[in-house]
Amino acid sequence: MTRGYKERKEMNLNPNIINAYKVLDGGEISETEAIALTKVNGSDILDLVSLSNKVRDKFAPKIVACSIINAKSGICSQNCRFCAQAGCHHTGVDTYPLLPPEKILNSARQVYKLGVRSFGIVTSGLGYLDVDDEFQRILAVMNLLRKELPELKICLSLGILSETTAALLAEHGAWRYNMNLQTNPERYAELISSSHSIDAKIQTIRHLQKYGVSICCGGIFGLGESWNDQVKMAIACRELKVDGIPLNVLLPIKGTPLENRTPMDAADAAKAFAIFRLINPTKMIKFAAGRETTMKDFQGLLMLAGMNSMITGGYLTTRGRSVEEDSSFLKQLSLFTDNA
Repeated sequence: MTRGYKERKEMNLNPNIINAYKVLDGGEISETEAIALTKVNGSDILDLVSLSNKVRDKFAPKIVACSIINAKSGICSQNCRFCAQAGCHHTGVDTYPLLPPEKILNSARQVYKLGVRSFGIVTSGLGYLDVDDEFQRILAVMNLLRKELPELKICLSLGILSETTAALLAEHGAWRYNMNLQTNPERYAELISSSHSIDAKIQTIRHLQKYGVSICCGGIFGLGESWNDQVKMAIACRELKVDGIPLNVLLPIKGTPLENRTPMDAADAAKAFAIFRLINPTKMIKFAAGRETTMKDFQGLLMLAGMNSMITGGYLTTRGRSVEEDSSFLKQLSLFTDNA
């Protein structure tokens, strides 16, 4: 058991942080209690980070790196406000159709040689409601990956699915599927997109779970949402029983409606990650876009604020750090890395 309330009070901890220590004993914090944690400021943020690190160390200690390939880029029919690949935005992003199988295989081979065992295929667009030619080509690539690299975990982010396409992905070896809520589901149409519904995304998650595919589901900080919205997104991830939670810090991209947003500062990012860990103590919490650009010298702080996963080797339309740099980074932090 962890220290009692009286002992923690004598440590001069913020009362809201003291209350959150129940997570270490297997307890659950409510939405109201999580919102109270968003009021923590100044040096108390470090106490919150410390607690979240203890929770991560107890319930989700393994640090896992994954890599992704932008297998189909741009000209997306959807109008997500943050996205460089939306066809209605003029961002100058590279556009191309689904990559040939050999290019996808080569990318997987490269990261596999460097020790990465989770590889994600990502495509732009609404998704695959029907089994068309392009979807069949994705299934064929999955078959090739399973044959050549049987230890590789195949992850996918292909947009909205029907039950039929979800079942086929499971049949062809999908390990994990990314379907982000992006923000508080109640404000999805306002903050993210009016061209598709949050209900369609949630239904996709349920289809995949029905067929045994694990789910990676998170969102973006810095869209103009409130702290309450961030908490509601974390609670929604908990209620959906997702397996991984990728969290991005908005990179304002020229040509999108959010190009003039002020980036989130490092202290707020650390607080947000810590609260997500306390709400979802056992889950894989992954820092994706914004790790290098927003946190910069404070990346290690995020590793101590509850994060236990990262995307390495770059993102969809923005550069990241190399696998070699991230491996060295983890070793310097003396954290156990498990890519099995």
